[in-house]
Amino acid sequence: MDMLIALATLPAAPALPGPHIRKPIGPEHELLIAWIAHHFTPAWASEARAALANRPLTLFIATRGDPSELLGFCSYDATARSFVGPIGVLDTARRTGIGSALLLACLHDMRAMGYGYAVAGAVGAPDFFRHVASAIDIPDSTPGIYAGMLRAPSAAP
Repeated sequence: MDMLIALATLPAAPALPGPHIRKPIGPEHELLIAWIAHHFTPAWASEARAALANRPLTLFIATRGDPSELLGFCSYDATARSFVGPIGVLDTARRTGIGSALLLACLHDMRAMGYGYAVAGAVGAPDFFRHVASAIDIPDSTPGIYAGMLRAPSAAP
């Protein structure tokens, strides 16, 4: 299911005391892609690579400490224009506000670029999007843009 987010009525991004929300710099890109592929999926790594190729970048990361430890990421304009996601946060960092901060960083960036709405595609956690961004369901949106997408072959015979 896809969800629609009105960008004109977004809440303010939360100020988090620990993690730093920012866009990655060039030397971090390949490390970030490998981290996403390892902790999430190769498909998400592909989408992140597309967001990192955009100018300006359309991906935010959450880091903590020095040297920086990656906690999560969120991208937009990766799968398609106006699409937000994927968004991923380490299991150990969930329910800390990092996911909300990453999503809102992307949505506010989209608003600043002139977008009126964002689409969260193939949402796996609709309640999160409803709570953070007042997202609403888009009827009959499955499989949407993902129809016919190449997928890794199944290991089963």
